[in-house]
Amino acid sequence: MSWFQALILGLIQGLTEYLPVSSSGHLTIGANLFGLNGEENLAFSVAVHVATVFSTCVILWKEIVWLFQDFFKFKWNEGTKYIVNILISMIPVAIVGFFFKDQVEAIFGSGLLVVGICLLITATLLAFSYFAKPRQKENISPLHAFIIGIAQAVAVLPGLSRSGSTISTGLLLGNKKEKLAQFSFLMVIPPILGEALLDVKDMLEVGVETTMAGLPTTSLIIGFIAAFVSGCLACKWMIDIVKKGKLIWFAVYCAIVGLLTIVLPYCL
Repeated sequence: MSWFQALILGLIQGLTEYLPVSSSGHLTIGANLFGLNGEENLAFSVAVHVATVFSTCVILWKEIVWLFQDFFKFKWNEGTKYIVNILISMIPVAIVGFFFKDQVEAIFGSGLLVVGICLLITATLLAFSYFAKPRQKENISPLHAFIIGIAQAVAVLPGLSRSGSTISTGLLLGNKKEKLAQFSFLMVIPPILGEALLDVKDMLEVGVETTMAGLPTTSLIIGFIAAFVSGCLACKWMIDIVKKGKLIWFAVYCAIVGLLTIVLPYCL
């Protein structure tokens, strides 16, 4: 992997992790365009995903500090309730990660057709959430946190946006836009870190030298920095977009890219 490829893929990861257009889908498309094998670049995948976690912590540091301060008061307060909701939202994705990891990885290697179809599903979800007008609820309930968690678990499929699925589901349930984007980005931190740890475990089993083959240290650093910087920008931008309720344009984008992803391989 050249430094230029690492730069482009890092930028794609950082931007698309937060924008509702699917980071996994875009990385799959980018890797195919560059002729890269994802299994041979496992270390790069770990680096850029950890970079996006860091970007979340930078943008939402006030909320994270507040959560820890409330939690360590050891009282049933707003911060503790919020953390419990995050833990509840993790249950579905933890089940998928522990029991269906091999099946999910097989889907990732099944080609661009799955990516295109999932992008169309993402577009449909975003469109529904834009036009639906459910009754607004003041706070995210444990039940809603679990349902949003199911959306996050399903979004492990390449092309099905994690942020798009969780935010759309929350909007359809009637949760307030102002609180939903932050919850969506905070709830994703533990699963991404957990996925990174599982990938590190796979790297150690295969051998670090094998997984780092074809990946210069310079490319790894450039990819990490690119994912972190673009992740910071996308995280802040997405929070503002959700507040303004302008997700419909991402639905149009996902629909176009999804159709192109399905059709173009048969035209070339």
